[in-house]
Amino acid sequence: MTNSTPTEQTPATSTSVVTETQSTNEVLVTDYGSTIIEDTVVSKIAGIAAREVSGVYNLGGSTARMVGAIRESLTSSSNIQQGVTVQVDNGHASAAVSVIAEYGVAIHELANAIRENIISAITRMTGLIVDKVDVTVHDIHLPSLDNEVDETTKQVEQ
Repeated sequence: MTNSTPTEQTPATSTSVVTETQSTNEVLVTDYGSTIIEDTVVSKIAGIAAREVSGVYNLGGSTARMVGAIRESLTSSSNIQQGVTVQVDNGHASAAVSVIAEYGVAIHELANAIRENIISAITRMTGLIVDKVDVTVHDIHLPSLDNEVDETTKQVEQ
């Protein structure tokens, strides 16, 4: 005689979690130990690399530039990380850069050049795998404004 007890059937639910697995960066993890590179190091590299691109007038949005100007006036040193945010995790890096473009440059080409230069510099100097670089253009620098400021300064000095 078989014992047949009713089994409760529950509807199948789709609760699968999609997880992105990052491969281990074998350049930084060896049999002899691991190398840890802090976010600030990568942020400085990214800031310098972004400034190297022709067509970038400055880094950072208006608030970051204001804070940077105050810092420079108090400490007489500039912050090369201004406008740069970096996250380093498990041998991978991602960056976000805020820039002010020179008037007349093709912004989409400028963003690509910034992205390529940052990826190249970070990879070459740290061995990190760069997953993405987001570029935000906050403003365009107009050369005519510099001329007006220079003329006003000259008039005040006289």
